[in-house]
Amino acid sequence: MQSPDATSPQLCFGQVRHRRLRPRENAFAYGSYYLRLPLRAMGSRGFGCRLASRNRFNLLSFVDADHGDGKRPLVEWIDALLAAEGVHDADGEIWLQAMPRVLGYAFNPVSFWFCHRADGALRAVLCDVRNTFGERHFYLLDTGAAIANGSELRARKVFHVSPFCRVEGGYRFRFMRARRGQSEHTLACIDYDDADGLLLQTSLSGLAVRLSDAGAARAFFAFPLMTFGVVARIHLQALRLWLRRVPFYSKPAPPEQKVSR
Repeated sequence: MQSPDATSPQLCFGQVRHRRLRPRENAFAYGSYYLRLPLRAMGSRGFGCRLASRNRFNLLSFVDADHGDGKRPLVEWIDALLAAEGVHDADGEIWLQAMPRVLGYAFNPVSFWFCHRADGALRAVLCDVRNTFGERHFYLLDTGAAIANGSELRARKVFHVSPFCRVEGGYRFRFMRARRGQSEHTLACIDYDDADGLLLQTSLSGLAVRLSDAGAARAFFAFPLMTFGVVARIHLQALRLWLRRVPFYSKPAPPEQKVSR
């Protein structure tokens, strides 16, 4: 497979890890893959692949309307959101990291918009979080300056995701990218602290390759019906927690503001 470059869509193969510390310890890990798309460089063009498409059905596909506000072009939407939140210097590349649709179906528990300055420095990260109730919320991670590789970013939790966690406390994020020879490794770590301290540890790792027919075929056949499996795993883990008598909390009303920090 070809190594990725800074202007081509990428397919990343890696692993999702999740660990709950209390009141019952529960951990799992599984192989996964996701797309990383340089939105400014791509413009409106497709992927140039037979097995992976943009805005049309295929084994793997990416549909612009699944992201942003579902109406405006993606770059126009993210630029407007950043400007409204006081971020005016993220005028470099915008990398969107998300799972593709598989045979037309996708569910993204979280997608990341990595917003860079013209000099290449990471300026802000927008986390698009969705729950299984059809709701979504955006957490904007913005320090007011360039974000160093691997530095800790924080956001107060305001959005209900799991019925086994209260809406309280906050998230700690770390994002890392590293080149090793011809390969690029990415890692996103999310720790969740409730009122009693660290409760959940989650990470998503990936090894990036240029999106191609060979990569799309490998993804589709090595991880069959992956996006269907994401939803199935969410409900399976919920059942395990319920059977182990982990406290259950009713879903509160979603926050009025769609973007928080």
